[in-house]
Amino acid sequence: MPGLTPSQLATFNSTGYLIIPDYLTPSEITSCLTETNNLLTTFPLDTHPLTQFTTGDSSPTDKHVGDTYFLESGDKVRFFFEPSAIDSTTSRLLKPKHQAVNKIGHSLHTLSEPFKSITLSERNAEIAKSLGFKDPRVLQSMVICKQPGIGGAVPPHRDSEFLYTDPPSAVGWWIALQDAGKGNASLGMVKGSHRRGQGIGRRFVRVYDDKGEVDGTGFVENTGGRFPKGLEVQEGDDDGEEEVEVVDVKAGSLVLIHGNVLHKSERNAGDKSRFAYTFHVIEGAEGWRYDERNWLQPTGEGFSRLYADN
Repeated sequence: MPGLTPSQLATFNSTGYLIIPDYLTPSEITSCLTETNNLLTTFPLDTHPLTQFTTGDSSPTDKHVGDTYFLESGDKVRFFFEPSAIDSTTSRLLKPKHQAVNKIGHSLHTLSEPFKSITLSERNAEIAKSLGFKDPRVLQSMVICKQPGIGGAVPPHRDSEFLYTDPPSAVGWWIALQDAGKGNASLGMVKGSHRRGQGIGRRFVRVYDDKGEVDGTGFVENTGGRFPKGLEVQEGDDDGEEEVEVVDVKAGSLVLIHGNVLHKSERNAGDKSRFAYTFHVIEGAEGWRYDERNWLQPTGEGFSRLYADN
């Protein structure tokens, strides 16, 4: 299986992202969509805590998601709801459950065969080698649903803020299972922002109370490394809205996203869902430390190795 071509690698290094069309076959797309719809329709609502997904980054009144259901989802398949799909007074769903879920996560790559087959693959291993990974580890796999009419916007962020290694090393694999374009929760990327500004200036971490108990999650200032090893940093601002490129991504396409690049997605204002599957890869080799304060912590044998010989 080939990795990235020199031209593709140059584009990724320059812009901070790369779109690879037709990454999945039509049968792989169908398999993943069938699995997603089956998960959405069969999970038991009567035992669900109705955890809403929000980073608390959309407005000053939003709270960070941080209950046990969320924090212990790293090796499970769990369901997180769109805030606007729940009545704030009665805590009842305003939509059928399969149309109310924001995302399914966070270990589809180990617990679901259709997603495992497109994640822990030789092709992804070769891409990771092209990107310079020594011992890539897969974590935080999820389907982001973006339900029609209510799928909320995701504010500008960097993936390494949420999955921090010192120094930063995260790369996101974002795979469209349905078309994502203008009016349908399009992606917005700030070209070259992975090289500029303050880098990873903040971190999304577990927050503890006075007794040392986990009390949710929140953002804190990053006191560790802010840029990946060997990255040539340039002067300039890193968050200029005028530089946002709204990308049109067709079903089956892969978008590789540098962990330091600033990106966002719009609200789904259309009448069609926009399902996407995403997972992240971090460096697990000596010289990179996965931080113990990160919201997502490894269990058992740790995060999945992408190279079979490790």
